[in-house]
Amino acid sequence: MILKMAKQTTKTYGEVPSQTINIISEGTVIKGNVSASGDIRIDGTLEGNVIAKGKLVVGPQGKITGEINCTNLEVSGFIKGKLKVLDVLSMKSTAKVYGDIVIGKLSVEPGSIYIGNCNMGGEKPAYEQPKTK
Repeated sequence: MILKMAKQTTKTYGEVPSQTINIISEGTVIKGNVSASGDIRIDGTLEGNVIAKGKLVVGPQGKITGEINCTNLEVSGFIKGKLKVLDVLSMKSTAKVYGDIVIGKLSVEPGSIYIGNCNMGGEKPAYEQPKTK
């Protein structure tokens, strides 16, 4: 009898391997800073700063007020604050972003709203701790 074992793989987003995604569900409110070495999805409300070495997704009902520092950012919801995105900021048609951004690349769908200053394509922003208030 011959047994075959399936090779297990993990998904990767950006350059950070991730076995699980951290999720802040709709209806959840967090007041404080969040830091993750992997990916984060926010469908609830976060009043604080976010550092994610993976991909950050803000769902259609998601809302963040604070500084964001991540590798990739996909926004369908609301963000107010300073953003530093190492690679790509992707704004979906329902996105509303208010604040200054420093990004590698920008993808914008028609219908999205952005108000602020943009610095794109220059020197890549480094991860740093957002200033606490």
